[in-house]
Amino acid sequence: MQHNIRYELYPIAWLYGLGVWVRNKLFDAGILRSESFSASVVCVGNLAVGGTGKTPHTEYLITLLCNTGRQVAVLSRGYRRAGKGYLLADAETSARLIGDEPYQMKQKFPDVRVAVDEKRVHGIRRLLQLANPQVDVILLDDAFQHRYVKAGLNILLTDYHRMFPFDALLPAGLLREPQSGKKRADIVIVTKCPHDCKPADMQLIAGRLALHPHQKLYFSTFSYGNLTPLMGGQSKALDALSEDIHILLLTGIAAPDILQAELEKYTPYLTLCTFADHHEYTDKELKQIGHLFDEMDGTDKLIVTTEKDAARLVNHPALSNQLKSHIYILPVVVEFLQNQANSFNKNIIDYVTANPRNSSLP
Repeated sequence: MQHNIRYELYPIAWLYGLGVWVRNKLFDAGILRSESFSASVVCVGNLAVGGTGKTPHTEYLITLLCNTGRQVAVLSRGYRRAGKGYLLADAETSARLIGDEPYQMKQKFPDVRVAVDEKRVHGIRRLLQLANPQVDVILLDDAFQHRYVKAGLNILLTDYHRMFPFDALLPAGLLREPQSGKKRADIVIVTKCPHDCKPADMQLIAGRLALHPHQKLYFSTFSYGNLTPLMGGQSKALDALSEDIHILLLTGIAAPDILQAELEKYTPYLTLCTFADHHEYTDKELKQIGHLFDEMDGTDKLIVTTEKDAARLVNHPALSNQLKSHIYILPVVVEFLQNQANSFNKNIIDYVTANPRNSSLP
């Protein structure tokens, strides 16, 4: 089923698609060159703009690889950050300088190198110059279309609620490139699946995706951790919330509907305050959010936001400490369905083990 396709924009989408097709052909023919590197390079990306869950899946890979003793680095372009060029984050680097998602990962994994550079080839070169210890694996966040890098393992994500076979090219739909680009993927993950997604449903989806025999298909879903205070302190389990709690859901993400549905399991008193993805909150907006929270009914109430939004809120000069004390972060955790985690993990570890230097899978 197609969703929100603007058919009147198909002529523009066709021209856009032609440009993307020509660019991909130039790479396929070797006229535009892709570069390999002396470390395992894993790319996590998608065909569409918007949230398919790249950051949670990148964090899953960080945890998996660090647990096997690998020295992991993450390279992102740092969407909507201030400034350009290569920047290696440290404990004091702000979200403004590197972007909200790299900041989130650096805060959660302080021992992992997190860098930003819109020129991924240059960024990888700089990361490979690091010593004590040297980098073993580089995770490229949102780089499926950045073909100047030849990743050894390409992981393509597609949202269960808007899979690429049912979408259209920009600006008619959300696809950055034609769905034929899926051929470059070694692994495809259907993300944000319902927890009760059945094997029969997965078989239907597999048929519609029409992957090549060598491509591996997985299905993942989101689960949620405990609510964590923005300013630190005691966390709260969702199922421990009182039945009459009032929640203001504050988000600036691409797809807040899944989070909304999760919170509606625990309270009927949910007020929505949603903005566009990567939204930079203004002083005026934060003041209005404070008024909205004050006007909510009930004495037991709190503000719930995402980890990505928290990266933009925690050091915002216009956010009062009083309002901060009511803000809780709801972390997202990736889970694979139908006991697929072991198989997925093995694929990743096997690639990294067999490819200490970057190379494409056969």
